[in-house]
Amino acid sequence: MTTTQRVDLGKQHPNAYKALLTLSAEAESNALASGLDPLLIELLRIRTSQLNGCAFCLRMHTADALKKGEHPDRIAVLPAWRETGYFSAADRAALGLAEAITLVADGHVPDADYEAAAAVLPDEQVSAVSWVVTVMNALNRVAITSRYAVA
Repeated sequence: MTTTQRVDLGKQHPNAYKALLTLSAEAESNALASGLDPLLIELLRIRTSQLNGCAFCLRMHTADALKKGEHPDRIAVLPAWRETGYFSAADRAALGLAEAITLVADGHVPDADYEAAAAVLPDEQVSAVSWVVTVMNALNRVAITSRYAVA
């Protein structure tokens, strides 16, 4: 961790930050309307934040998931979700797509990953997962760049 003082992007340009938060709320609303489980939405945020190494967002979304009733075991094994029986076919499809989007430089969301998700999730849910993850990636970058504190 650097000791260099960082500009708080949210405070420096609050309207841009508010717009990002509004986009996040819209993505969540669309995801819920598409029928995605609220717990899965939080798992997508957690997994994206794990891949990006965003401690601030990990703490926030882990707490949110637990408050919503997520089982601690599912959160604990999330980095190894492929190795467990804790996740449904829809969860697996969404998590695989989330990883491909987050790691976009590794294959530009490979067709195999996209097709695996599209084989299980309807178009509305593929889009909803994509938006939730896209916005989470943006929020991770704001928090990491600004070095949002995790006490």
